[in-house]
Amino acid sequence: MNIAVKLIQKFKDLDTQNKLKVYRDKADLIRNRNLEAWDDGQLQAESLRLQKEAKSGTPLDELLVDAYALVCETAKRKLGLQPYDVQIMAAIALHERFLIEQHTGEGKTLSAVMPAYLNALTGKGVHVLTFNDYLAKRDTEWMGPVYRFLGLTVNSVQSGMSLSEKREAYASDITYVTAKEAGFDYLRDTIALSEADTVHRPFHYVIVDEADSLLLDEARVPLVISGESGSSKSDGIRFAEVARQLQPVEHYDFDEFQRNVYLNEAGAAKAELLLGCGNLYDSHNSHLLTSLNCALHVESLLQKDVDYIVRDGKIELIEEYTGRVAENRYLPDGLQAALAAKEGLQWDAGGKILGTITLQHFISLYPRICGMTATAHASAMEFENIYALQVLQIPPNQPNIRIDHPHRIYTHKEAQYKALVQEISSVHRAGRPILIGTSSVEESDKLAEALAVAGVPCHVLNAKNDAEEAEIIAKAGEIGAVTVSTNMAGRGVDIRLGGGDPAQAEVVAKLGGLYVIGTHVNESVRIDDQLRGRSGRQGDPGASVFFVSLEDELLLRFGINKVIRAPRQDEALEEPVLRSKIAHIQRVIMGQNFDIHQELNCYSDMVEDQRRILYEERLGILKGEQPMSLSEQRVRLFYIDEFWADHLAYVSYLREGIHLESLASRNPIDEFHAQITQAYEQIPAKINRESANMLVRLGGSNDPAKWEKFGLKSPSSTRTYIINDQYLQNKRSSWTGTTVFAYWLRKIARPIFRLSKY
Repeated sequence: MNIAVKLIQKFKDLDTQNKLKVYRDKADLIRNRNLEAWDDGQLQAESLRLQKEAKSGTPLDELLVDAYALVCETAKRKLGLQPYDVQIMAAIALHERFLIEQHTGEGKTLSAVMPAYLNALTGKGVHVLTFNDYLAKRDTEWMGPVYRFLGLTVNSVQSGMSLSEKREAYASDITYVTAKEAGFDYLRDTIALSEADTVHRPFHYVIVDEADSLLLDEARVPLVISGESGSSKSDGIRFAEVARQLQPVEHYDFDEFQRNVYLNEAGAAKAELLLGCGNLYDSHNSHLLTSLNCALHVESLLQKDVDYIVRDGKIELIEEYTGRVAENRYLPDGLQAALAAKEGLQWDAGGKILGTITLQHFISLYPRICGMTATAHASAMEFENIYALQVLQIPPNQPNIRIDHPHRIYTHKEAQYKALVQEISSVHRAGRPILIGTSSVEESDKLAEALAVAGVPCHVLNAKNDAEEAEIIAKAGEIGAVTVSTNMAGRGVDIRLGGGDPAQAEVVAKLGGLYVIGTHVNESVRIDDQLRGRSGRQGDPGASVFFVSLEDELLLRFGINKVIRAPRQDEALEEPVLRSKIAHIQRVIMGQNFDIHQELNCYSDMVEDQRRILYEERLGILKGEQPMSLSEQRVRLFYIDEFWADHLAYVSYLREGIHLESLASRNPIDEFHAQITQAYEQIPAKINRESANMLVRLGGSNDPAKWEKFGLKSPSSTRTYIINDQYLQNKRSSWTGTTVFAYWLRKIARPIFRLSKY
């Protein structure tokens, strides 16, 4: 088996080398197309010629060399940047729709300009999807002079823009925008009752920056548009109090991955006593069981300052992969209300959901997709399976000389923490800058306090002060700087040695460059690599090391502490087998997560297929492609939206309880598909029936005032938000063998043995 794997890998490596050689030869060709002698007018005339060629149907592949040579010369004149050969190679791969892996500091922003310019020549528009508004605006301002000099328009979309501002931005040849904002704008378009109220034009070509985060980590995140919010009527405080009186093991258990919690026999009995509700598993008590499960979940699985923070009287979720506050993100209503109740806060319900789409499905609307990131190779299988994107590793401009030290593994957390503080203190005394990646806000604050006691001043970058991010990161490479960062909160910002000062940079380089320390290993090796990658940019010296404890949650989950029965000690363990076991755990978890994504796709893909069919019909009506009066157009659009919103509510209801089908030995996915297909097939008849009734009432009137009188209008207000539904998604495994056994035992035993309902 190992021989077969090695042969396949050798074949892939050979194929990659051949591709890179072709790209390198083409880069030489572009470099040799020397345009230095041309004046500005000649360059602009050449750009005009290329636009005419592209719009007349000349294949872009035939224009690539000329277009890229033009961009290279313009970048040199307007930005003072001469693209490296490897940047040109990356740009060619992006045009050929690869997902490229370029090391941190290798200049992905400039690499993206060449394919963006080439694909914008057709006039169909190019989107560059970024991670946040700051990067969208920064990249537009930074690279804008190149596009504008060559006669193309460029703009960025920022949240909070007016409708007309967004229309103008999306009408530009190149648009920089966050993936989430572009997705929200698409959702707003899907409920517009007039074409004038839409902002997007047909999708064409997209470059996804930070592709691993957007295409994998955030891919399952549903974007939501809803009507006016109303106050939640959930009696959350009552269930929060019950959950607090239940004890782990005695009253409830966790599944093998600690992702779900469920009542055991004793817990159900105590809950029934506290709630005074009789059999909790009777059908008429299903709402009580759901509310209690939500309260139990947030009480036992969601930790303050790890999963969320409380700021200004509001719950703010923390992004698992970045450590930032997840702006405008909520748990599904039941869990969010339970979490608010846990903290003694009020939660306003989200209102009726009018439309929803995951980032994965939104990005797949683009006919041509490519992406770039510093960490992709470890997840190459997922990219290919989900998006048909092949990963191509681009060699660095300068060899990477960063030293990645083996993990330092300790028997217990106290020893790990003591060694960590000692290491930071020792390195800091020499003046070498240090970046420490922690697992949570809580750990960041705790480490900062310990360092203060040890006399080491530090900057803390976590979800509590994310507004200061750019300033803190800019100083992270200065002499003596110690920066404590929650996960990868510095994403998108380069850490330059010496903070960009050449004299300081030389001193820092002699000290060994930026020293990156991880306080734990992540589930995904990609996240570890992102932290490591902050050091060693552009051939700079640097080093990285991870401090690990056998008491870390990840290792406890897989029972490594039981396999390695080392005596408790303060020194690091010197067992190479441990490091290989940790690497194995990370591979296993990545495989598990991939399987979970695949299964979840089985639920959401059919709903998305249904949405696209209905939206295609809706778009045809909106654009006047079907012969009908203005009143008929308005009526049909209104009822398409009305019944689709009802369908989404039904889908959500089904998802909540579909896992119970496994109790009857039925496949939950098959049952889900059958039920939503049956429901969807009824929508056209409902639309036709209600539309006909309304048209009779309107008497064919095309008066907008009369339409409004009969309620045929857009919601008076809408809001967009993100559902952080990983907890909801993982309910698929809530009904384990133990749960099923306890459920049926209780159901059968009660009447036989005449057990008290309490």
